[in-house]
Amino acid sequence: MDLLHEEFWILLLNRANQIIRPMQVSAGGVSGTVADPKLIFKHAIEHLASGMILAHNHPSGNLQPSQADKDLTRKLKEAGKLLDIPILDHLILCDHKYLSFADEGLL
Repeated sequence: MDLLHEEFWILLLNRANQIIRPMQVSAGGVSGTVADPKLIFKHAIEHLASGMILAHNHPSGNLQPSQADKDLTRKLKEAGKLLDIPILDHLILCDHKYLSFADEGLL
């Protein structure tokens, strides 16, 4: 949460929704990072994940998801349906606060 650059992480889950492995999939600059859906699902498949939670920080302190955040979440959710690896949430972290896409009805 206190980083000065943006990072994108995935939490790979087993069938009981327990974390198999947290993985950093990208790190970027102050205003963004690139999260490649192919690499994200490559990691999920290699670790036989049954579900996934997405997470990234906003160094700006702005908790609201950008349009790019919403678009990426939608794309990953659709891919997860096809691969039977559901996206259970996408968290944005900043300034000791968080936004949950699931809680906000954005998933």
